[in-house]
Amino acid sequence: MTGKDIGFVAALVALAVFIWVRDLTWVSAAGDALPILAALPIFVWLGKPWRFQKDSPPRSIAAIALAAAGFVVGVVTELTIVLALSWTWLLWTWLRSRLSSDSLPAVRKLLVLPLLAFPWITLDGQWIGWCFRLSAAWAVAHLFALMGFGVVQNGTNLLVQGLPISVEAACSGLNTLQSMLIAGSMLAFIFLGQQRNFWWNLPGLIALAWIANTVRIITLVVASLTISPEFSQGMFHTWGAWLVLVLMFLLCSALFAMQRARPTPAATAA
Repeated sequence: MTGKDIGFVAALVALAVFIWVRDLTWVSAAGDALPILAALPIFVWLGKPWRFQKDSPPRSIAAIALAAAGFVVGVVTELTIVLALSWTWLLWTWLRSRLSSDSLPAVRKLLVLPLLAFPWITLDGQWIGWCFRLSAAWAVAHLFALMGFGVVQNGTNLLVQGLPISVEAACSGLNTLQSMLIAGSMLAFIFLGQQRNFWWNLPGLIALAWIANTVRIITLVVASLTISPEFSQGMFHTWGAWLVLVLMFLLCSALFAMQRARPTPAATAA
C-alpha cells in the first residue's frame, strides 16, 4: 500500500467512527449493536487474498464527490443508512481503483458486509421492528388457533388460553436483525459466492430472519403455557437471542446448501 492508500484508509476509519458516534442512541442496546462491527473483519477475511496493483488509475473524482454529497445528505436528514451507503461507496471507490480486476467481482458481492457494519437498523428502522412484532403476533395467533387453542389478538397483544402474551419491542428481533443479516450474508457468499443467484438470496435473508424470530416467539409461548410465564421471561427469554442466531445459521445453511447442490447453467463468478 502506498502513502495515499494509508491516507485514504485513515479517512475511512475517521468517517466510520463519526457515523458510530454521531447518534449514540444505540448505546442502550450496545450488547446487540457492537457485535455488528464483526462485519468488517468478516469482509476482510472473505475477500482474501487482497491483490493490490502496483500501478493503478487515478480515483474517480466524480465518485468521491458523490460520496461526499451522500454524507452531507445523511447528516442533514439524520439518516444513518444514507451515511452507511456513502461510506460503503467510498470504500468501493478506493478498492476498485487499487485491486486487480479478477478480485473485483467477489469484493463487489461482499460490499453488503461493510454496509451492515453500521447501526442503521437500530437508529433508522424502528418501523421494521413494529412490522416484525405485528406480523409475528398475527402468525402466532393463527398457528395456535389452528391447533385448537383459544386465541384473541389485539395488535401485538395475545390472549392464549387465557394467558396474556405481549410481543413487546424486545421480541421484535430488531436488535439482532442486523447480526442475522451479517451471518446470512456471510453464509450466502461461502455457499453461493460463485453463482449468479447469490444476489437473489440477499432479500430472502429478511424473510429467514423473520421466520427465526417468529419461531423464538412461538417457543416462548409454548414455554409459558407448559411450564410457567416466569420461566419464559427469565433466562429462557434472555438466551432467546442466541436461539434466533442459531436458527438463522441453520436455515441459511440448509437453503444455500440445497442451491449449491443444484447449480444452474448460469453459475459464474459474475
